[in-house]
Amino acid sequence: MRRDSRIPSRTAASAGARDGRVIASAAVRLFMTSARRRDDPRRLVARRLAFLALLSLVLGSATAPVTTVELVPEDRASWRPRNLFAWLRPGHNFDERTVLVETSPQDAMLDLFYVRSNFQKRYEQAEAPARVLLPPRVEAGPRDALVVRAFREGYRQKEVSIRVQSNEDHLVLELEPLPNTLLAASHVYFAGRGSLAFLAKESLTVRVQDSDDGFSVVLAETALAKDLEGSFSGMESPLVRGVEPLQLGEDLLVQVKMPPGQRAAYELRSRQMRDELRDLYVYSVELIPADGGVDAVRRAREALARIGAADVGGCARKFDAALREQLDAEALARALAPRGSFTDPYLRAAMKRLAEVSPDGRIAMLDGTSFTESPIELAAALSQAAQAKGYLALLRAFVRELEVPGNRLDTLRGLVAPESEGPAFSEALAAAELRETRCRAGSADA
Repeated sequence: MRRDSRIPSRTAASAGARDGRVIASAAVRLFMTSARRRDDPRRLVARRLAFLALLSLVLGSATAPVTTVELVPEDRASWRPRNLFAWLRPGHNFDERTVLVETSPQDAMLDLFYVRSNFQKRYEQAEAPARVLLPPRVEAGPRDALVVRAFREGYRQKEVSIRVQSNEDHLVLELEPLPNTLLAASHVYFAGRGSLAFLAKESLTVRVQDSDDGFSVVLAETALAKDLEGSFSGMESPLVRGVEPLQLGEDLLVQVKMPPGQRAAYELRSRQMRDELRDLYVYSVELIPADGGVDAVRRAREALARIGAADVGGCARKFDAALREQLDAEALARALAPRGSFTDPYLRAAMKRLAEVSPDGRIAMLDGTSFTESPIELAAALSQAAQAKGYLALLRAFVRELEVPGNRLDTLRGLVAPESEGPAFSEALAAAELRETRCRAGSADA
């Protein structure tokens, strides 16, 4: 990018701003000193007026200049008979031609094009606000135009065009926010299957693109919520090695990396539903084994059969209560409630097993009610699974029986707290396990 030598650079502007602040500080000290002295009132008034004038000059000089971008093509437009009359308006036709480009909100990126007869002659990129230096009007043709394209994350792209020979010298591009925002995302893995869910305020227009090492989800005209960037860093499991969001203009690209060789063994199925309670739209992509997961279902049944009363009673109840205290109650209820996910059959089987290993074959709830394993009562227990005593402890035992140690933390988090970040859930789990350890040690404060 070439810069007009007559315009101070950013470095010079910063130095000028610093010098201005120093002078302003000195002027204030001088004024305060003179104000404390006993002097003639007329002299005091004169000093105050001088101080105000000096301060206005300093503040004006401390304002950083706008970046200047030169967009003058190497060759001028062809000569035309009308150029003979350019001397009638010498200032208008022969003086330097500039256009100030601003955006609202500020700091948008600008693509600047100099176009002549539909051919691009120059291109520069800058950050708004910027002053674009163009050739004098006498050197431009009637079809010479300045094209400005502005884009900023979370906003619609906007493009305007003006003729170089026009009188326009100030452009303000009002950027409109994107119509949709990604508010939350979660990843669930269990028993060899997985899913990723994306939650937004409006219905999502989604395109899934396949790749050798994973897949990408393109959310059209969707911006990423500012507080959501960190939540993608903890989305890992045996099927997902990393999830990275990237804003590409008006579209949000979510790249999902899978372990080497895993992509060919899984099919992708997507669906969209509406969360009526939170007034959100949910788009999910499920990773299903090519064989339907028959072997995973068999292993899950065997793992449930190995769970006994000791896994949900005694000190395990201390762990269960402590973990429930650490987690958000509403988020826990959403995670465990039936929602048409691939985990629903496993959660139902786990609730039935809880009834089988609990005293008297009944599932005790926090409010004092209880349910048996009959289909009707089991459905009632599932509708309020977050209130079932021992259910979190049973799910932990289920994960321990089914997954290798390195996968257990992420798997359990996907089941009971998919909306929480990895470090926060690790702390909650550690605190609950500490409560259980103290119980087993017979500590009085357990």
